[in-house]
Amino acid sequence: MTHASPSPSGNDRNTLSAYTTLRLGGPARELVEVGSSEEAVEVLRAAQGPTLVLAGGSNVVIGDGGFDGTVVVLRGGGIEVVDRKKRVRVQAGQNWDEFVAWTVEHERAGVECLSGIPGSVGATPIQNVGAYGQEVAQTIESVRVWDRQTNEIRDWTPEECRFGYRQSAFKHNDRYFVMSVDFLLREMGPLSKPIAYAELAKRLNANVGTSALLTEVREAVIELRRSKGMVLDEADHDSWSAGSFFTNPVMGAHVFHELTEKAGGEPPHWGTSDGQVKVSAAWLIGAAGFEKGYRRGNVSLSTKHTLALTNRGGATAAELLALAAEVADKVEHDFGIRLHPEPVMVNAALEPEVRAERLAKRAGLTTDEILAATQEAREEHMRSIQETLGAQEDRLREDNN
Repeated sequence: MTHASPSPSGNDRNTLSAYTTLRLGGPARELVEVGSSEEAVEVLRAAQGPTLVLAGGSNVVIGDGGFDGTVVVLRGGGIEVVDRKKRVRVQAGQNWDEFVAWTVEHERAGVECLSGIPGSVGATPIQNVGAYGQEVAQTIESVRVWDRQTNEIRDWTPEECRFGYRQSAFKHNDRYFVMSVDFLLREMGPLSKPIAYAELAKRLNANVGTSALLTEVREAVIELRRSKGMVLDEADHDSWSAGSFFTNPVMGAHVFHELTEKAGGEPPHWGTSDGQVKVSAAWLIGAAGFEKGYRRGNVSLSTKHTLALTNRGGATAAELLALAAEVADKVEHDFGIRLHPEPVMVNAALEPEVRAERLAKRAGLTTDEILAATQEAREEHMRSIQETLGAQEDRLREDNN
């Protein structure tokens, strides 16, 4: 376990830009590197004030002001087959792609389409990480969690985790710390699970619904990700990103019909298990007039993929957020659909998210509940909440008088 405190200049290893794939983020008040989840829990228990856990730093945006608290950087990992059911227990600090490579080598299917994704295993249930037709929720059997409030450690079922599209019970909630994840992976010999994503099937010269060799699926996925700047490469500024910056918006049939009319045709979309429609955020960004490589100062959309916002060198988080807001505002103006950031935001937010977060805290709601509607409906909803809160506060003042 190693500790560090910021120097007056802030130009030391406490600067959090050194711990994120975006290479952005101000200083931490205190930074501690640990080698296991158990050590992390010890530090978190003893910490005074706010805490933040980082591992791969691949799906987070940290503001230029940094973090006025204790940042725990989780290193180390471990992979263990734990019982006859062939459950595989993976420590939170384990590098995710190294784990995927292990599953392919040991012929265990279920996460091969998630090859090449940067970050740690502990982050995957938080975001319900997914790509090319697979999500971690499909193979997670349990998540070992430390509860900061109760000081208890226990295993959560998938139902308790409340997995959704890039969502879980852990996201936007720092009460819980993921210590390890148990996966139940199918032993199918050298074959993958059936391919569910058309682009991947095409790369493999296969049909959707058929299987391929695990090694070939992994290679094809990494090739696809590299072609989009989604494989970490120090020399490639397109990979200086947090991956996909916006989630694909999910909407009901009526909203999708309105979008189709505004767009002059159906955008790329997919049906969801609950009967809604998921629309390509990358398509919406392009249709709103943004091209690959669109640049503002030291930040730009990736030259390979419009969904990634990148640091071209010397950028600030403020620059990145301004570009993100510009893109989201234009998409909302043109199509009435608000794009929401996928990365975890630490002292960083787009302006509507800032307002919604403040209001959510006062009203006992989640930010996502307020941001779920289109701009007009959201503004009306926020005004309604504001009026209700104002009336409650007026009554409280009258009672106190």
